[in-house]
Amino acid sequence: MATGQRKDPYRNFRFRVEIDGLQQAGFTDVSGFDSSVDVIEYREGNEVPTTRKLTGLTKYGNISLKWGITDSAEIYNWYNEVTKGNVQRKNISIVLVDETGSDKSRWNFINAWPSKYDAPDFSAKSSDVGIESLEIVHEGMTRES
Repeated sequence: MATGQRKDPYRNFRFRVEIDGLQQAGFTDVSGFDSSVDVIEYREGNEVPTTRKLTGLTKYGNISLKWGITDSAEIYNWYNEVTKGNVQRKNISIVLVDETGSDKSRWNFINAWPSKYDAPDFSAKSSDVGIESLEIVHEGMTRES
């Protein structure tokens, strides 16, 4: 019988998004923060017919943010500046929060800027909340526990 203290996993709905200089209320969804390393296969002529695997470029997925539409247009304005050629790169953190509200883990993204904005869909036959979304590209990710 195990005698250690039980450690339950954290819930995925307890999170906070921090964007340099932008004040935005809660987000409903945050996704896409992943990374991968390309594999370069290499073989020299005098080796057995097996390839060596070398590391290539590191690639980062785009972050997708979704939130209920409000009077705040700060995030849209950030995107709108990009459409005018004025790219304002910002650092972003996504923070996992535990049941007591304490920060437990943090993913940091550097040199981020919005590349796609999606306005909410409207329907007179629905009572759903209008959802805006933004896709953000970045140049690096680190995780702090």
